[in-house]
Amino acid sequence: MVPEAETRDVLDELQRLRARVPLLSGALAASTDGLVLAHDTPGVEAEGVAALTAAALGVSIRMTDATGRGGFRELLVRGGSGYIATYAAGSSAVLTLLTEDRINVGRLHLEGRRAGARIGELVDAALERVERPAATPRAAPPRPATAPNRALPQRPT
Repeated sequence: MVPEAETRDVLDELQRLRARVPLLSGALAASTDGLVLAHDTPGVEAEGVAALTAAALGVSIRMTDATGRGGFRELLVRGGSGYIATYAAGSSAVLTLLTEDRINVGRLHLEGRRAGARIGELVDAALERVERPAATPRAAPPRPATAPNRALPQRPT
């Protein structure tokens, strides 16, 4: 799970991306298994999009493997009224962008790749910190309580 501070940083990145790309109608960062990390998707159910993204990601990974095209980088789907673009975001997250039909696809890719790289850095660093917490000294185990002025029993030798 990504800590709340990093989730806020991811949301900030999504909002900056939407401000830079006017025809972007939604942005969502999710784990590769379909859990929403952060989203700015007015009017769209983020959990459903994240789950569908995970399914599309699975097929995309299998396609790139089967055709020898290397690891997954991005997926672009064009619908009748816009695009859905998904970009790799580090080792365990993806960025999905929803756009209007008139968007400049080159600009979409440029901005989406940059934002995906930044979100990937945030998520991977947060997960690394969670998986490898700072070494904390362990407290010594508690000593058994004894009655005053009584020695602990000794084992026969």
